[in-house]
Amino acid sequence: MNSTTEIENQNLPEGEDPLWLIFMPPLTWAVHFMACYLTAAIWCAKFSGTSAHFATVRIAIAIYTAVALAIIGGIGGYGFLQHRHITGKTPHDDDTPLDRHRFLGFATFLLALLSAVATIFVAVVAVFFGSCE
Repeated sequence: MNSTTEIENQNLPEGEDPLWLIFMPPLTWAVHFMACYLTAAIWCAKFSGTSAHFATVRIAIAIYTAVALAIIGGIGGYGFLQHRHITGKTPHDDDTPLDRHRFLGFATFLLALLSAVATIFVAVVAVFFGSCE
């Protein structure tokens, strides 16, 4: 009996798979999106007529982006490790607890990649705008 069969026969507890992790990367992107645009909107509403520099908003967006990418990267890394659990077999079409565990990891990893790209696209806007006008 090989190690893969032994693991499959252990009946991985499906209740311990953190299902909420699959939603965290898109939620992190959404919070980042709102924080960036609310910061820019409030800054421009209060200081657009003054000589205040837009650099403050850029720094805030850079901090938001670093935090969001760290969260997304951590969750994506966890999902990748969950996906590569035991074997590198890619199709997750068996009805076993191990395949369900690995599929959730794969879906989490892919959503993390998509959310990281979306987060970077939101942050790049601050590079192109020099002022609120």
